[in-house]
Amino acid sequence: MKLYNNINKFQKQIKILVIAFVVLIIQGCEKDFLNQVPDDIMTLEEVFSRKDLSESYLANVYNYLRDEAHRTNNTPWDVISDDMDVSQRNNPYRVNLGNWSAASNYWLFWNHYYKGIRSATTFLNNIDGNKQILEDREGKRIITQYKAEARFLRAYFYFELLKQYGPVIILGDELIDPDLSSEDHSMQQPRASFDECVNYIVEELDQAAKDLPLHFTSQPNQEYGRATQLMCMAVKSRLLLYAASPLYNGNSDYSSFTNPDGTSLINTSYDANKWQAAAEAAREIINTGTLSLYKEYDSNGDIDAFHSYQNLFLNPYNEEWILARNENTLSNYERSLTPRLANGYASMGPTQMLVDTYQMANGEPPILGYNSDGSPVINAASGYTEEGFSEGAEGFTKANTFNMYVNREPRFYASVIYSGSDWINTTSSLGVREIELWYKGESGKGGSHDYSETGYLFRKNVHPDSNPRESKYIDRPHVMYRYAEILLNYVEALNEYDPGNPDILKFLNKIRERGGIPGYEFDAGQQEMRKRIHRERRIELAMEHLRYFDTRRWKIAEETDGGAFWGMDVNAGNYATDPAFFKRSIFENRVFRKAFYLFPIPQKEIEQNPNLIQNPGW
Repeated sequence: MKLYNNINKFQKQIKILVIAFVVLIIQGCEKDFLNQVPDDIMTLEEVFSRKDLSESYLANVYNYLRDEAHRTNNTPWDVISDDMDVSQRNNPYRVNLGNWSAASNYWLFWNHYYKGIRSATTFLNNIDGNKQILEDREGKRIITQYKAEARFLRAYFYFELLKQYGPVIILGDELIDPDLSSEDHSMQQPRASFDECVNYIVEELDQAAKDLPLHFTSQPNQEYGRATQLMCMAVKSRLLLYAASPLYNGNSDYSSFTNPDGTSLINTSYDANKWQAAAEAAREIINTGTLSLYKEYDSNGDIDAFHSYQNLFLNPYNEEWILARNENTLSNYERSLTPRLANGYASMGPTQMLVDTYQMANGEPPILGYNSDGSPVINAASGYTEEGFSEGAEGFTKANTFNMYVNREPRFYASVIYSGSDWINTTSSLGVREIELWYKGESGKGGSHDYSETGYLFRKNVHPDSNPRESKYIDRPHVMYRYAEILLNYVEALNEYDPGNPDILKFLNKIRERGGIPGYEFDAGQQEMRKRIHRERRIELAMEHLRYFDTRRWKIAEETDGGAFWGMDVNAGNYATDPAFFKRSIFENRVFRKAFYLFPIPQKEIEQNPNLIQNPGW
């Protein structure tokens, strides 16, 4: 805890500086996205002549790195993916039913990130002459590093825009006069093509990385959370993987997606070299030898897969972490996943489709597909069954557990709460309590509007010592990029570019080994390996804001994100082992249209800029 206290101290110092500086930025926050910083030149001169104010300005640029620890209306990516449902009838619910338009103004991150971009550029353009910093014997080095941090943040913000909206406007290093008329040419810039955006962000990340420490292990404890080379490399890895994927690489659906001058915004010609670039970007991170998968071991010296996976999120700044946000809303997230028996909201649950994806203890997938009526095609080799309840304790489960949940892989038990499992916190006054998600159960639909629509809750990234009943939460960072994703990026890109490469099995099996299941013994060919990689990615990275973008970049969201969504029957169940509850049931019929592959650009921006073309279908 001493280490984390030092980390948190740095974050609190930044927060104080941001509060002191907010008076300088409040005007800019009320303008459109091209006018997001103070236009008082004297104010800027004062800020960038003093060390403390310049550092507070950079701290505020960091503040645009959004807190995505909580879900629902704050950050939607999990709750509008096929992995999850939230019981509240708010914006995610409307989006999942297809009830939204370009005028809905849901999750307007366009304005947010352009504010951050403008602030970062202001910093880059003004910090060089800071006399107070230059008086320090390390002054030039400090300024160089600060500029690299701002450059990384600006590139990060552009990538966040690119993920959500597709091609964006690249503003470069020139600051546009905020007093210009909206009709001025400078205020009517078109979108750059997707490839131009990718190239620009890659160049910015590469340039920033040159002047940053390699990893947080190269930083003083109090600076954990600041930009590093590996952060730049990790963002680049994810960016190039997305750029190589079918949505952006040879997608003929976007053949008419052009600027007013006819410039194509997404290249419809497939380029296999993009997969090679993505593989190389991930391999560069592996080759540093700095990162490894977090592992804990049992008394026999074997990997403790359950605690390894559970605690990699709970043990701050371990060997797997790359980028984390110290200040966050994990406490709100944890309360949403806590059953009502512990004063939680019991509101966010995995879908049956995600539950079906988790493998068995023998490494076999339990479900191979679905029949036309939605019933599962069971893999006979897995040993899976949906009939009856267990007679005794088996591995992670106790007697009278529904057999659907028996003999599953350790990551399932570290991630999913099912009816009949025990609550994670056993040290409170509640002691050991069994979770009741059936209709008349303590956390069931029959008792409150706070319940899980799917008949499940998530356990992943919930600290076992957190106790909402006593308003007790464990203050800790929220990890946003980690090494397991890099390994999965690598094997996916390699399988597309160089199928059969031995690294595919090698690194995919590293994920499975840490997950506590047998590795694959042979390469089953590109198509089957693609299925295996996609499955492993969905399991390993569940609830980390990636599945939403994966189904879209793979261009499969029309299959995965629309139609009937299944869970247990939350409208049934009078006792713990009532078979009526443990029955696959449709809880929602979702709608996905082609337009939904990209978010609409805010309508206000479209109206102000005739050269800013709207995304297809909106």
